[in-house]
Amino acid sequence: MREEAQGHLVCHGTGVNERTQCAHYHSDRDIIAIKFKCCDAFYACIECHNEAVNHAPVVWPKSEFSHEAIYCGNCKSTLTIAEYLACDNTCPKCQAAFNPGCANHYHLYFER
Repeated sequence: MREEAQGHLVCHGTGVNERTQCAHYHSDRDIIAIKFKCCDAFYACIECHNEAVNHAPVVWPKSEFSHEAIYCGNCKSTLTIAEYLACDNTCPKCQAAFNPGCANHYHLYFER
């Protein structure tokens, strides 16, 4: 299921703006949202997911890294997990800079 509002994907979370920045992560580089496998919905971060639902997040298995589960809040494009993990912290579609610190949280979202 792909939720859309005014032609753009809906990103759930606390205080989420149009660039997918939220109350928890809101630097100029915090512009991605992640589709949570368990909900089939995009959230700005794991904290936003955990505040909104009452179940543990499910990590994307390596066998599903071809799924479009990353949303760039700058250009409004979706990326596969594989594209995102290989992008060197820059959107391959618009060249916007992503937060390199996100790599510290990959284990929360993606099988390693």
